[in-house]
Amino acid sequence: MIKLKYKKIRLEAGDSMVNKEFFGETKNVEFKREIPSRHEKFLKDIIAFSNSTGGQVIVGVEDETCIVYGIGEQSPFKLSDSISNMISDACTPQIEPDISIQTIEDKTVLVIDVAPGKFRPYYLANKDKETTSYIRINGTSRPADARKLQELELEGQNISYDSLQDIGREYDENKALELCEIMKKIAVASCETEEERIAIKDMSLTKLHDFGLLCMVGRNPYPTHAFDLLTDNTNKAAKIQCALFKGKTRDIFIDRKVFDGPIYEQVDDAYNFVLRHIDMGAQIDGEYRKDIYELPVSAVRETIANAVLHRSYLDRSCIQVCIYDDRMEVSSPGMLYGGLDIETAKTGKSTCRNEAIAEAFHYMHIVEAWGTGIPRIINRCKEYDLPAPAFEEFGDGFKVTLFRKASNALEKVSNAQKKISNIQGKAGNALEKVSNTHGEISNAQEKVSNKFDNYVPFLKAVETTDIFINNIRMVYEHCNVDTPFGQANVMEWLECSKSKATNIMNVLKTAEIIEKVKGFGPGRYRFVDLQD
Repeated sequence: MIKLKYKKIRLEAGDSMVNKEFFGETKNVEFKREIPSRHEKFLKDIIAFSNSTGGQVIVGVEDETCIVYGIGEQSPFKLSDSISNMISDACTPQIEPDISIQTIEDKTVLVIDVAPGKFRPYYLANKDKETTSYIRINGTSRPADARKLQELELEGQNISYDSLQDIGREYDENKALELCEIMKKIAVASCETEEERIAIKDMSLTKLHDFGLLCMVGRNPYPTHAFDLLTDNTNKAAKIQCALFKGKTRDIFIDRKVFDGPIYEQVDDAYNFVLRHIDMGAQIDGEYRKDIYELPVSAVRETIANAVLHRSYLDRSCIQVCIYDDRMEVSSPGMLYGGLDIETAKTGKSTCRNEAIAEAFHYMHIVEAWGTGIPRIINRCKEYDLPAPAFEEFGDGFKVTLFRKASNALEKVSNAQKKISNIQGKAGNALEKVSNTHGEISNAQEKVSNKFDNYVPFLKAVETTDIFINNIRMVYEHCNVDTPFGQANVMEWLECSKSKATNIMNVLKTAEIIEKVKGFGPGRYRFVDLQD
């Protein structure tokens, strides 16, 4: 049944043109002066909209000039019926558009609304699916390539690619149990309170199956693509390319790295790469200097984690993280999934392309609930008084841009330095004594280092690695036994991820060389004063 609606549009006096923006997103609007004699030229847009995010075809407006001609003397009712029958008969699965009649300056046009389809792929019934499954790319309708067609077929069957069996790979129970242990450790390390850590449930082989990391073929378990991505990661395209550029264009490299291995490690590696290359300012909290990055670190991490989670793993392209003087861009292969558009995604609605990875990342606290990532990124940037982040589809990919605001960062640093200078002035006598001789400073530093050596046997007793001991030594040099600190301080001092900082705090607690202090807020500790 055709649903007919009526709407009268008034243009400016003497104007005979109408913009595509009036009807919605330009890339999802097509103008047709009339129905072409070759119906396929008309139907490919209908099919492409059904296979993508939906759209509108406006009949009675010339595409090149945007001049409104209308449908002439034709009956809008008969024409609507004819178009509806044509689409229904020619396309499979069946497409049912919503057709409305609109009047623009006394000229009648037809607006054909096509919703994102649920039973993809859609194609011409009398031709091959491989050649007539059209999709929208950059505002044009194009045949889907083999990879995109496979994704459309999985989407139409409501199957997540990452939960499919990794053909050719045998089940290794020891590796599966090792993954269970790693996931539990990451989940615990991500917790901020003891209550949260206690609430973390053990990961088991049964849960790996429930998450979609393992699948059953007959009575035997087999690893899925998600299992591979979280362990050996044999997918050559499943990596992150990071680059720092000079200026605002991709011209001169300053630094670049490629991170592969398990995808949860890639998130941390790319995140730390960004932190190393963005500016840090300062704020004064009471008598303490607090370092802050120019970009909200939670938004940086969320953007990278979302790219890893939502990318298309059928695509042979890599995720790219690019840092310029004025922005950070994270590009990932694969457009928004399941007919979702950008404006809807901003509201928090989400359709998940990789459900097994999503379950694993949620358990490990790498991401929160589905759909919350984009709103959180927007809110964190707003809290930092930064320009709103940009979200855009390009070709067959998706890009998120966080904008740097160097002037603000420099201003914050300047203000912080003034505050520090004032504090230093109040304590001038003490600073003067410290700076009397370089020898005295050197002796003081040596004394701090010698004092830390007293903690090393306790750390060795709990099997702490040398790398962790060196990191802890750096923490101790910042605070000694006098200054209370917490997880956030460790992240700032070491320029590391939240999970690594949590691991360091857990080691300190296990070795019993730190003690909780009160009066400085929750989660504050200081080193136990060990006498020589």
